[in-house]
Amino acid sequence: MGSDAAKNTIFLADYTPFGFVLHRTDLRVFLHEGYARVEADIELERAIGSDPDASLTLHGVDLELESLALDDCPISEAAYRFDGELLVIDGCPSGKFRLSTKVRIYPERNTALEGLYSSNGMYCTQCEAEGFRKITFYPDRPDVMSRFTTRIEADKTRFPVLLANGNLMKSADL
Repeated sequence: MGSDAAKNTIFLADYTPFGFVLHRTDLRVFLHEGYARVEADIELERAIGSDPDASLTLHGVDLELESLALDDCPISEAAYRFDGELLVIDGCPSGKFRLSTKVRIYPERNTALEGLYSSNGMYCTQCEAEGFRKITFYPDRPDVMSRFTTRIEADKTRFPVLLANGNLMKSADL
């Protein structure tokens, strides 16, 4: 086993539960020429028994952060850190709250075949096991569940038909 594989090995003994409960995730994807904008609203609260002072840590890879807000209030740059893979937000409330993010991604440049990518003129997603972090900031781990709503908008002439989770939709006029 190479050093990269050994470095990425996750052991059960190292498991710690995620410190927040995700009640709902509303995702909106806007496909544009050359990029996509992804807006996410996540309703969360601290998990019972979790550290009340712990920061919220979310995964995100190849994302350009456009905005970040907590209950509709912009989060100051002093209240979060992003190192290119992890977004850490300090000072989250103890009760329920909503985190809103807007990011820009580039599906045509995504050759990892994870997240949202372009293949033969089609946009596709592959989110398992850790591909969702290439779409938006999220606790991209298999033990974190949420109810999802997803809306995809695209140019009607370029993408007259959208298919999501087996549901056929017509593109909205942008």
